[in-house]
This record gives sequence, structure tokens and C-alpha cells, in this order.
Amino acid sequence: MKRLDMTERRDRIITLLSENGELSAAELSERLAVSVQTIRTDLRDLDAAALVQRRNGSARLRQQSENIGYLPRESISRQEKQRIALTVKNLIPNGARIALGTGTTVEHCARLLASHEDLFVVTNSIHAVCALQNAPRVVVEMAGGAVRMRDLDMIGVAALEFFAKYRVDYAIFSCGGLSESGAVMDYNSEEISTRKAISGCANTMILVMDSEKFGLDLACHHAHLRDYDMVVTGAHLPDDVLRACDQSGCRIIKV
Repeated sequence: MKRLDMTERRDRIITLLSENGELSAAELSERLAVSVQTIRTDLRDLDAAALVQRRNGSARLRQQSENIGYLPRESISRQEKQRIALTVKNLIPNGARIALGTGTTVEHCARLLASHEDLFVVTNSIHAVCALQNAPRVVVEMAGGAVRMRDLDMIGVAALEFFAKYRVDYAIFSCGGLSESGAVMDYNSEEISTRKAISGCANTMILVMDSEKFGLDLACHHAHLRDYDMVVTGAHLPDDVLRACDQSGCRIIKV
């Protein structure tokens, strides 16, 4: 087995806990071919980042009533998010009009899109604006309203009214989770309303989703995967979900 660096190893720990529910440090050590002490250090840091919960020598993912903070999310599936972003970059031409949603995967996309020329971008994410700062001849319009300081974005009524004013070529956005039946989920109704507004102003809707989102059956539901034009993900999706997407014309791009 190839020896993993710290970021890859911690991504794998999150994946294994997602798949198995609960594992001991010894079990994780055996599966990842590193020492128990290394795993304990990883689990301690992941616990401090509110990603896992340690109890009686075992660890499990924390149950979330809302999404975790922005910086801890940055460390999850980072390499997969970079592959997603590279794929999205290659889908978008110079001079495109784009709506960008919120979240770490979308921020990765914005960083790579900054190499494009003459983009017109509308967004409710301060992170996306910063990522595009040096894009050649970029024009950025940003939603107003109250800033959600945890994520540096705007998701209230002002954001809905903002996106309703525009018509763009592509909307690029993420989600909180995806159920095994293909239902696209989120943590609260404001997230859902804002993502509907973002997707509603675009000719082509692109959902970007890392594999850790699959299997998260959250409280709020706002679409099925087949309702989008493209889905860029590293997740292994069930055959029935893939068939539904194929029949509706949704293109699944596996990275």
C-alpha cells in the first residue's frame, strides 16, 4: 500500500468512518498501515476540528445539525476537490457568464477559473471573489445583505433577489449532502432557497460534490441529482441513480 501523506490519510479516516460508522484506532491503524500513535494524533486533531468524536477507544463522525465550519471543511477531500475544479475549469470557456455558489468545492473551482479571461461572475461568496481577484479582465457582481461570518457568504432574501436579476451561461454550486436515492440535501431552508436562485439564473446547472457528501441524508431536500445538467463528483453513485440521470439527460462526470 502506498504511504499516504497526512492530508490524504485524514481524508481516508473520514471516508472509513463514513463507511463503517465506528472504528477503533487499532482498526484504522491496520487499514491505513501506519502506527496506532499516528492514528491517535490524527483523531485528536480531527476531534478538535469537530469532524470526529472519540469515545471509549473508538471514533465516529460527528452528527451535524448544521454544516461544520469553513476551515475544517477545507481539509476534507482536498485532492478530490482539486480534481473536480480542474474538470470544471475545462468545461467553462473564456468569456463565460457564471454564477458561483458557496462552499469549499466552489472556491476550488473559482481558483482555477481565475486563469480564464473576460469572465463575468455573479456570486454570494466572499471566498469566491478573493479567488478570482487576479483573473484577467474579470467582472464580478456580488450579492448584498448580511454576511454569514462563519462561511463569509450571504444566503438570505437579499441573495435571492440578487440572483434573480441575472441570466448566466453556467451556475456552479455544491450541496450539503446526497442521499442514496439521489436526493440532493442541505442543512436548512435558507441554503436551499439560495441554491435554487443560483441554479435558476443559468442555462447550464453544474453541481460539484465531493464523495464525502454521498450518504448524508440531511433534514432539507431540494432536488434530485437528475434535475441538473451536469454533476462533477468523485462519489461512486448507485446504478439506479445513474440510470435516472442518464434518462433525464444529466451528465455525470466522475473524477
